[in-house]
Amino acid sequence: MIDFSQATIENMVVHEVGCRAEAQPMRFSKSVMHLQDDEIVTDVLLSYFFKPFKEDAYYNFFHAEELSNNPVYTTIDQLFQDSSEFYDASIRTCEWLYENSNHPKIRGGEFYMAMFNNVVVDGELVNAIGIFKSENKETFLKVYLKDQNFELGTQEGINIKKLDKGCLIFNTEKDQGYKVCSLDNINKGNEARFWVDDFLGLQPREDNYYFTRNYMDMCKGFVDNVYNKENEVARADQIDLLNRSMEFFNSKDNFREENFEHEVIAQPEIIEAFKDYKESYQQESSIPLKEEFDISKSAVKGQKSTFKSILKLDKNFHVYIHGRHDYVERGYDQQRGLNYYTLYYEIES
Repeated sequence: MIDFSQATIENMVVHEVGCRAEAQPMRFSKSVMHLQDDEIVTDVLLSYFFKPFKEDAYYNFFHAEELSNNPVYTTIDQLFQDSSEFYDASIRTCEWLYENSNHPKIRGGEFYMAMFNNVVVDGELVNAIGIFKSENKETFLKVYLKDQNFELGTQEGINIKKLDKGCLIFNTEKDQGYKVCSLDNINKGNEARFWVDDFLGLQPREDNYYFTRNYMDMCKGFVDNVYNKENEVARADQIDLLNRSMEFFNSKDNFREENFEHEVIAQPEIIEAFKDYKESYQQESSIPLKEEFDISKSAVKGQKSTFKSILKLDKNFHVYIHGRHDYVERGYDQQRGLNYYTLYYEIES
């Protein structure tokens, strides 16, 4: 959890990074900005930079050979020790971003870099550095008075409630590559990896959020790829397993694989199939799946949308199943040549 209620901006600079695919250039500000006397602007900027980071998903800087070979990590590490080189560091970082913006879908925009004081992350008071990029412009209505009449005009600007790309680096866990938050609300395909992988060089921080999300992803994959129609598993049974999995993660504070298999999967032959899938999943994805960890409720909340409990019947009916699998029966009508479901209930509302 991030608390920026007492945060202040020590340094900030804005540059322009063009679209490299269209050979647009970079343009640099001559100096850092001066915001000390403008509390309103400072409050707006803090909200713009911090509020989008709502999940407890953290990263660490990484390099395959040696951490010091990661350019952004090296720059940030130097700034945490001596902030006097902030402006020059912002130029280097902007150039590195431009150099790694190779995909044709990556647009140009404003590049922001800022140093923050008095930020609280997971209860720890730290300084932080932010790197941000805005790509989208929106049109706003402007009302103004002219000759005692109100007139309307338009103005192009940045929506302060929609941060396009950003990362926050907290001055803690230096030896592990610092504690980092990152988001990209624009690029969602293969081009999205450039921000995390090519530019920043990040890898997921191995914590309870990471372990919870990984295990839930694997459970969803088991239902999609093994416990499915191809193996003669009815969709209602798939939904039931997803519901019971979500209920387990929702109701427990600690995860133990043995308990999960016993309480959620239950049937020995399905447990064996689950174990086989887990082993192949780890080998193919190189993602660690721990057998015991503290469950991150933030990660569970983030996964709810993927554990869909909707039974879709042709294009006519959507049945939402949230529990009581024993109240749902599936059958086949020989006379009509159609499948059917029977739903039992106590109260209609």
